[in-house]
Amino acid sequence: MAGRESNVVVNGTQVSFLEANCEEIPEFLGERYGKIAKRLDLSYNQLRSLEALKAFTSLEELIVDNNLLGNDLQLPRLQHLHTLTLNKNLITDIEILLDHISEMTPSLEYLSLLGNEACPNELVSQDKDEDDYQRYRYFVLHKLPNLKFLDARKVTRKELEESKTRGAFMKVVKPKDDKESLGHKGASPEMFYTPLPSGSRDPKNHKGVFSKCQYVYYGKHSEGNRFIRDDQL
Repeated sequence: MAGRESNVVVNGTQVSFLEANCEEIPEFLGERYGKIAKRLDLSYNQLRSLEALKAFTSLEELIVDNNLLGNDLQLPRLQHLHTLTLNKNLITDIEILLDHISEMTPSLEYLSLLGNEACPNELVSQDKDEDDYQRYRYFVLHKLPNLKFLDARKVTRKELEESKTRGAFMKVVKPKDDKESLGHKGASPEMFYTPLPSGSRDPKNHKGVFSKCQYVYYGKHSEGNRFIRDDQL
């Protein structure tokens, strides 16, 4: 336990618990920081469950990049959560995830799913293109119309309009045997969930934090997209 506690970094209401190789969030994390943490970074673990997040009653930002979360992901109701990044996990069914997120995070405005099979783009699969990714965005916005940012892009007015008229028909259907045919069965997720260039995937360069209305990654360990600052819009 002492070894895992050494992985905790606290800066005011920002709590990071990184590279501890945990499959579940340790109880001590919620007991000590659940009532004060507004931003929680759990990147670079082996998390398969987020059940213990129920202790974090004031959470506004959650970063869970580079874990092993799949379609059975269950979040407690996080009333104040406005930012969620799930980059480079094992999520393949976008509809299941979005229905759950819609119910459990009613205030969500910023979502990133880069590096999951559920987020189709050329960086994850060579047989996907920009059209596949755009259809995915329409479908996500159909399910979560209050989003302001999705992955690395600001949501546009045109996308919102398209999502209202066509989004329901834009779900990307993935063949069940696609992974086996590509020879990936049993492979490590790091081998093919790689949304960033190799030079950006060094865990020691994992940077990130968000502040209200000015989303810029900072710190030691947050991976994934870089949200655009207000002065860049």
